[in-house]
Amino acid sequence: MTLSGGRGNQTAKPEFTFEGFPSGHNVQIVLFLTFLLTYILTVIANFLIIMIVKEAPNLHMPMYMFIAALSFLEICYVTVTTPNMLSIFIVEHKRISFEGCMVQLYIFFSLGSSECFLLTVMAGDRYLAICNPLRYSSIMTLKACAHLILLCFLCGFSASVLTITFIATLHFCGPNRINHFFCDYPALLALSCVDSSTTEVVFFTLSWSIVLTCFLLTMTSYICIVVTIVNSVRGQRKTFSTCVSHLTVVSIFYGSVIFMYVRPKAKYNLNNDKVVSVVYSVVTPLLNPLIYALRNKNFQRAIQHFRKKNILLTLFSGGRNDGKFGDDLKTCQKYQQ
Repeated sequence: MTLSGGRGNQTAKPEFTFEGFPSGHNVQIVLFLTFLLTYILTVIANFLIIMIVKEAPNLHMPMYMFIAALSFLEICYVTVTTPNMLSIFIVEHKRISFEGCMVQLYIFFSLGSSECFLLTVMAGDRYLAICNPLRYSSIMTLKACAHLILLCFLCGFSASVLTITFIATLHFCGPNRINHFFCDYPALLALSCVDSSTTEVVFFTLSWSIVLTCFLLTMTSYICIVVTIVNSVRGQRKTFSTCVSHLTVVSIFYGSVIFMYVRPKAKYNLNNDKVVSVVYSVVTPLLNPLIYALRNKNFQRAIQHFRKKNILLTLFSGGRNDGKFGDDLKTCQKYQQ
C-alpha cells in the first residue's frame, strides 16, 4: 500500500514491512535462539531485582528504589523491540500498520527519554549522598524518591509527543520496507518521499535537549563527587564505590544513544544502526541488573540469603514458604549498607 506526496488525497495509511537481519536459514535460527534467550534472561534478571528490592527490608532505600525503577523500565524497554524482532525470524514478511508503527515508536522514545531522566536523578541521588550526607536522609525520603520516579516517566512520555506528531505527518510513497527490526526514526526517515527538514529539526533539537542536558547534568554530578572524594575520609571513598555501577550503565547507554540519534541525517547508515540498536535495546537491559547485582554487596547478600531460604522460588510461585516467608526476610536487616 502506498501514498502519494500530495495533500488532500490521502485516504489510506501505509503498511510497513520489516527487513530484519537478512541472512541464511541457519544464521536466522542462531539469531532467533540467541535473542530469545537474551530476552528471557533480561526479563527474569530485572524482575528479580524488583522483587528483591521489594521484599528485602535493608534495600528499602532511595538508591535501591531507583534501581528497581530502572529494572522495571528495562523490562518495558526490551519488550517493545525484542518480541517484534523475534517474530521477524518466524514470519517471512512481518508487517505492521502505520498506526502500530507510530505507537511502537512513541513508546520506545518515551521509555528512552524516561531512562535519560531516571539516570540523571540517580546521579543526583549519589551527589546528595556523598557531597551532602548530613541532609541526605531529610531530602531524599522514600516519598520524594517515588515522586521523582513518577516525574521521570511523566516527562519522558510527554517529551515524545511533539516528535511523534511530526513523524506521523511524513508521507511514504513505497516500497515501505523498513531496514530495521522495529520502527525506528532513522529507518522511517529514509522511507519518506517528501521534504522532511522540519521533522529533522524538531527531532534533532529535542534529542539534543534531552540527551545532552541529562548527560551533562549527570557528568556534572560526578565531577562534584570526584572533587569531594579527593579530600574525603575513607568512609566517603567507600561510598563512591556505589557510583561505579551507575557510571558504567550511563556510559553504555549514552554512548549508543548519542551515536544513534544526536547526529545529522547524512551520517545515517541503516545497516550499522541495526547493530548499534541491538546494543542499547537488547543487550544493555540485560547488562544493567548484572552490573548492579554483581558490584553491590547488599544485593549479593540479599540474593545469597534468599537462595538459602528458597525465597527466590517462592517469589515466582507466589507462595508463602509455609508461613516463614516474612520471618526469613526480617533477617536481611542485619546486612546494613
